[in-house]
Amino acid sequence: MEKQALLEPYQLGPITLTSRVVMAPLTRTRADNPENVPTELHAEYYRQRSSAGLIISEGTQVNPQGVGVHNTPGIFTDAQVDAWKKVTDAVHEAGGHIYCQLWHEGRLSHPEFHGGDLPVAPSAINPNVKIRISSGSVDTVTPRALTVEDIKQTVQDYQKAAANAIAAGFDGVEVHASNGYLLHQFFVGSSNQRTDEYGGSIENRARILFEVLDAIGAVVDFERVGVRMNPDSHGLFGMEIDEQTRPTFEYIVQKLNDYGLAYIHLSEPFTPVDNVPFAIKHIAKHFRPMYSGTLMTNSAYTKESGNEVIEAGYADLVAFGKLFIANPDLVERFAANAPLNEPDPSTFYGSGPKGYTDYPFLHQAQEA
Repeated sequence: MEKQALLEPYQLGPITLTSRVVMAPLTRTRADNPENVPTELHAEYYRQRSSAGLIISEGTQVNPQGVGVHNTPGIFTDAQVDAWKKVTDAVHEAGGHIYCQLWHEGRLSHPEFHGGDLPVAPSAINPNVKIRISSGSVDTVTPRALTVEDIKQTVQDYQKAAANAIAAGFDGVEVHASNGYLLHQFFVGSSNQRTDEYGGSIENRARILFEVLDAIGAVVDFERVGVRMNPDSHGLFGMEIDEQTRPTFEYIVQKLNDYGLAYIHLSEPFTPVDNVPFAIKHIAKHFRPMYSGTLMTNSAYTKESGNEVIEAGYADLVAFGKLFIANPDLVERFAANAPLNEPDPSTFYGSGPKGYTDYPFLHQAQEA
């Protein structure tokens, strides 16, 4: 067995990870029940993937207002907390570790999810993109701008959700401040045109993230808290890069040094940005010198490129998404240099076990 940087253990706060291979958060729309609770199928799905150094759960809403995709679970009701306990128990019994990703979709939502009320956002700006509701793909609407009182309540909802996640047995939480969702919407000028303390300057637009972290830190040790961000989100869900984007994320990343977090989780560009003004081509490489803690990277990594980014010193952990969908035993396959199952995109979203818990393990393929 060849030595691989990805397969080295890593100390993540109080948790010893068996490898640096992380299962990325993946929306799979299997919480198809009125309470939007995870089911026995979720428990089996995550249990199968427990050999990951760390699992980050699918996006999990912090409050009803945060819902923006049908059949996705929350962490704001007692029923949801109780159901997640079965998932975390399954992962822990299999020797794994799992964080809960805390999610609020902001303007990437639809009145269908809110009894006819508008979704909320920093400003009343329609992202003009397609989103998924129960009947299929629809256009977004112009959201309602959050009041300052609304923002303060949302911060408290993040705190309660974090406490609920720990009560549900999660090893920690990841704050989703990425991919065009609510917290990210505050960072970017194209989605935040506020003139109060949450808009205008870089410090003001980043304020909500640090208020959320301060609130979470009152109920969860920061060494069990991660933050996910996507600095180069050009064209993603109506987000735009401008001259303030790079200094905004540099300010955020540098200030996060003061928190002693478990990690920051940074996405490489999802699409080519060579010709995009103000874009950063290599995210981990750019931000590594600015951040003294654990840095996780993701976006279309392979075994080879994952090993390379760790060996180069640009990241400590690498998150894999689609590869984990199709390969529950991805770590074992990396270790054995074994071929990988191909994922079936037609089953990424849906219901039932097909394309969810029925991908074969390596030993099953060898026995076939």
